Amino acid sequence: MSESAVSKKSRLAIKAQAQLRTWAITKWRCAIAISLLGLLSGATTLVYALRLRQNQSPPDISTPTVSPRLEAVSALGRLEPYGEVINLAPAPNQGGAKVEKLLVKEGETVKKGQPIAILDNFQRRQATVDVARQAVNVAQSNLAIVQAGAKTGEIQAQQATIEKLEAELAGETATHPEIMARLRAELAGEQQEQTATIERLQAELQDAEREFQRYQKLAQDGVISTSDLEQRQLELEQARERLEEARARRKKTVNTLNESLQEESAKFQKTTNTLNKQIQEAKATLSRIAEIRPVDVEKEQAEVNKAIAELKQAQTDLDLSYIKAPSDGQILKIHSYPGEMVDSENGIVELGKTDQMMVIAEVYESDIGRVKVGQKAMIKSENGTFTNTLQGTVEQIGLQIGKKDVLNTDPAADVDVRVVEVKILLTPESSRRVSGLTYAKVVAEILL
Repeated sequence: MSESAVSKKSRLAIKAQAQLRTWAITKWRCAIAISLLGLLSGATTLVYALRLRQNQSPPDISTPTVSPRLEAVSALGRLEPYGEVINLAPAPNQGGAKVEKLLVKEGETVKKGQPIAILDNFQRRQATVDVARQAVNVAQSNLAIVQAGAKTGEIQAQQATIEKLEAELAGETATHPEIMARLRAELAGEQQEQTATIERLQAELQDAEREFQRYQKLAQDGVISTSDLEQRQLELEQARERLEEARARRKKTVNTLNESLQEESAKFQKTTNTLNKQIQEAKATLSRIAEIRPVDVEKEQAEVNKAIAELKQAQTDLDLSYIKAPSDGQILKIHSYPGEMVDSENGIVELGKTDQMMVIAEVYESDIGRVKVGQKAMIKSENGTFTNTLQGTVEQIGLQIGKKDVLNTDPAADVDVRVVEVKILLTPESSRRVSGLTYAKVVAEILL
């Protein structure tokens, strides 16, 4: 065999060995891949089975479910001054009163007892007080006269007083007929003069009517123009108006003079009645000072006491004309201004103690059992009226259950829900920050 043939066999053998090794390596790799795939599939099946078993296992009913404990009770509320807002108004027996003068402005701070407004009946009641004070002086003077005893000078002075009053009465009686006669004469003269004027204007009206009828016929015949007829018609209307004015003037003048006659008669009657009463009182005084008796002293003392009591009553009525602040506070709003009738619903002003603010929180009926006096509270604005959180303490829990007054902005909220009002007193610092925000809507969180 030649050397080239041997070399060719060697190469074929080497190539065959190489292919055999390559096939063996490929088979080994495939076996490893299949093994790994089987392991992965088994692991996946095991995990799935474990999870399925876990999901299908029944829950442990022996362990109770514990609900989380509430940390705070939330409620809508509103800001109010401590002690709530007071509507200052006159006493009920001051019905129909008007404000004469307003002594405060909105936002002004007032003290207890400070006058807020003066009613329009002040002047009349002040006059009543002055009259009552004078009556006290008179009664005290009469008592002093009785206690001092009768004196000739006093008797003479009292007699002179009586004579003076009688002279005034005689003068009034003498001058009254003259005044009445003058007024009646004036009335007759005015009636005569006004009647003459009316008769003259009636004649002018008749002339104007005849003239208008004549021009009306001429216009129908085409003799004159329409403007001439209208001019006569205007003159006729003017004549009628002058006649009506004269009649109205006569009526007004007659009524005025008749009223003057009635007023003079009433004035005379009032004056004579007053003078007669004064004369009677003066004569009674003269009788008293002529003889001094213990019973007279007691009577005069009773008159003094009565006059003093009437003065106190008048002073009390006068005090009712002043509307005063019942406590320290701030004027929040003015409802009635000078010249206006007092607002029957809101009074004259709203007064509140804004130096100490509180929150009226409306706590749901279901949550009120968790709220206790002394618990802390956090207050926030629902509408952004203020930014920071306010601090407060529950001071009072209401005793009644009612409907909500502060409505939620949620349209689906239950407006008929039952709530209890809880008063939360703000800290001094928080009160200062919201002293000008009365009735602002807030959200209160009462910490448990």
